[in-house]
Amino acid sequence: MSLALRNLQRAVPLRRALLRQRLQANLKAGEMPQPDFPDDYNLGDIFLGVEFIFQQCKEDEDYYDILTVTATHGLCHLLGFTHSTEAEWQKMYQKEKQVLQELNKHMGTRLQPLSRGLF
Repeated sequence: MSLALRNLQRAVPLRRALLRQRLQANLKAGEMPQPDFPDDYNLGDIFLGVEFIFQQCKEDEDYYDILTVTATHGLCHLLGFTHSTEAEWQKMYQKEKQVLQELNKHMGTRLQPLSRGLF
């Protein structure tokens, strides 16, 4: 799967790998998934418009914090999360929040999910 982030609000899937479906069909309890091809390890790409993000940062925002939050948001999309409906948004928001809370704990930051307040 590849992914391009545009305008930080809309993820556009470009290519989807069928790895997850193939593995779930033949996977037994306790077994580790083994892709058929090395390319199947690739979840996709995240493209960040770093210049645009830099320009959009407010004076009180840290550029690297915003990049971290945006990359986390993109990673959630690569893992299959979306925010088209409120139910989907809830799941994605919780995953983003979980990842960022771990980062906050280890880095002493106070990062918040990009999708907060979306619905």
